[in-house]
Amino acid sequence: MELDEYQAAALRTARARTEPDEMFHLAFGLVAEAGEVAAKFQKLIRDRQSDEAALDRGDLALELGDVLWHIATLAAYFGLTLDEVAAANVEKLASRQRRGMLSGSGDHR
Repeated sequence: MELDEYQAAALRTARARTEPDEMFHLAFGLVAEAGEVAAKFQKLIRDRQSDEAALDRGDLALELGDVLWHIATLAAYFGLTLDEVAAANVEKLASRQRRGMLSGSGDHR
């Protein structure tokens, strides 16, 4: 499945852009779903001594899918396609690599 194809499919299950506070609903939903992904790893550390083999990859895939849905719908809210977002990200990372700036912190490296 292509990114823009996924985005179109995800938007079929999204609320209307005109819903009250939809921008915040999507943004906070993304943070919440990313937190669920993080919680899986926190529990892996706490309960399984960081044993990667004990990670339920099926559950992880479902949570990552929820993160992807929120990314797709939030991007669309602002008129961005996932292809545009992905292409811009790859170019940003390639630029950082060319300049030897992959490590470190800050948005404008």
